[in-house]
Amino acid sequence: MTSRENGSGQMGYSPELAENLGEIAMEYQKLLTQFLKKPQASAPDVPGLDPSKMADAWVELASSWMHNPSKVIEAQLELWRDLMVLWQNMALRAIGQEPPPVVSPAPGDRRFAGEDWTKNQIFDFIKQSYLVTSRWFTNSIRDAEGLDERTRKKLEFFSKQFVDAMSPTNFVLTNPEVLHETFETGGENLIRGLKNVLKDLDRGNGQLAISMTDFDAFEVGRNVAATPGKVVFQNDVIQLIQYTPTTDTVFKTPLMIMPPWINKFYILDLQPKNSFIRWALSEGHTVFVLSWVNPDEHQAMKTFEDYMFEGPLAALDAIEKATGERKVNAIGYCIGGTLLACTLAYMAAKEDDRINSATFFTAQVDFTEAGDLSVFIDDDQLEQLDKQMAEKGYLDASSMATTFNMLRSNDLIWSFVVNNYLMGKDPMPFDLLYWNSDSTRMPQALHSYYLHRMYHENRLVTPGGIVLGGVPIDLTKIKTPIYMQAGKEDHIAPYKSVFKGVNHFSGPTKFMLAGSGHIAGVINPPAANKYNYWINDKNPKTLEKWMEGAVEHPGSWWPDWQAWIGKKSGKKVPARVPGDRGLTIIEDAPGSYVTSSRPAA
Repeated sequence: MTSRENGSGQMGYSPELAENLGEIAMEYQKLLTQFLKKPQASAPDVPGLDPSKMADAWVELASSWMHNPSKVIEAQLELWRDLMVLWQNMALRAIGQEPPPVVSPAPGDRRFAGEDWTKNQIFDFIKQSYLVTSRWFTNSIRDAEGLDERTRKKLEFFSKQFVDAMSPTNFVLTNPEVLHETFETGGENLIRGLKNVLKDLDRGNGQLAISMTDFDAFEVGRNVAATPGKVVFQNDVIQLIQYTPTTDTVFKTPLMIMPPWINKFYILDLQPKNSFIRWALSEGHTVFVLSWVNPDEHQAMKTFEDYMFEGPLAALDAIEKATGERKVNAIGYCIGGTLLACTLAYMAAKEDDRINSATFFTAQVDFTEAGDLSVFIDDDQLEQLDKQMAEKGYLDASSMATTFNMLRSNDLIWSFVVNNYLMGKDPMPFDLLYWNSDSTRMPQALHSYYLHRMYHENRLVTPGGIVLGGVPIDLTKIKTPIYMQAGKEDHIAPYKSVFKGVNHFSGPTKFMLAGSGHIAGVINPPAANKYNYWINDKNPKTLEKWMEGAVEHPGSWWPDWQAWIGKKSGKKVPARVPGDRGLTIIEDAPGSYVTSSRPAA
């Protein structure tokens, strides 16, 4: 029997823990001192989030409860019934019975995966008490009468943040795995955890920048964003990368990819096994990618219009010089897809047919059901955000990163709090989370225009609702063939919202629903043999009809897209090498725009 366990295998007195308490106190003192030294030390800013503005929403909720006391009483009685059954079950377990649980974690909730959460009746009681109470709290908001839908969504979102933060998994004394680790290591996990907090505070310059991965395990250009290519054109907004071909012949029509500028382009080029860019090369495409600048105060006044002219339209001119081809097949990912739709409408008005086909990766043009991010978008929050951006001329990268992480706080915040700070472990190397931590800034003029005119006011779907380059934008003028991808579990661009685009375009449009979400639903190479996808060859105009007739197919949707795009890519021609025609090579891929402001290790 060790000093850490008694004869029954339960946690017991540990001399090492007693000795380490002094070091824990010292590390805590260091943490407190460092935190207080920095006047800016705080949680990262969330764009447009002002807690004082939430007061009105909570007042509306309280008013709803006051006007429906019977419903409140019914909910309270249901809570007490569940808690009483839970107490009875605990008593039954004490005498050797195994009653069914009152409540179980939702599918995919990995917080309570450890066996002690089920086998140990104390921790099982703590778990179920939390789940019962949090269910009551969230249901009380969901079922409140008299709330407008925007207020309800806002309350649901922020109540979920509170509920997630209060999970027993996030505290030492109520997490059995942390308690085991503390006794097994004599408290060394807590010492390591406090040191990890100090490192993250230092890395975030006073803000807690939670480490999600081992930053030393990856390097842009070495083992992520490493597909060979050259930067062949650049301006104040983009670098244009032309990739080295991997086949002797290629399709005549080049492929131009417009990733979102909210993150860096190499989500499409992580590692060879999951790189869409490398796969597209292997399928015989001449691939060009727009790598957006990571803007600072010099780009503060760059507008949405500027991003169109200096982004895809400038890239089209450059690609023609590089290949001799006027026409391209274009891909737009997320907000890059929104810009692609605007560009297509502008070109339609100008009778410019250089985009031969358009593919949208989880991109929205109709924002009536815009998803969880809409809770940050109302007049008050946008006004606050505009003031925040005006101070520097851009929105800090950490602000956008925190916003997106809050959408999946259990996976992208609290799991790392437990792993890094309570368990005292280092995060595992993970290319996707390395990319996720490599956020970009947002120019003030561009971001404000997008949020006001499109996300909040939804003007893009009204013909002439926005004007770019003197041209009233009308999506119904777009007759370009379109392949539209959406993710079944996407919380950023919900598939219901993405599907609405089908009815705003006039050309042939194929909608495809992929398994998983905003990232994994797109980055799903065939070799992984993961998820499924759904297609309805009849392409009805309502989502309900589309879902009724949709046929499920196993694995990756990439081959289906390749079959579609291959028919629109022309004959095969000798492969083009970067720099072999009208453009001079500037530097090697991935280029200097993508390597600016890397997260510090």
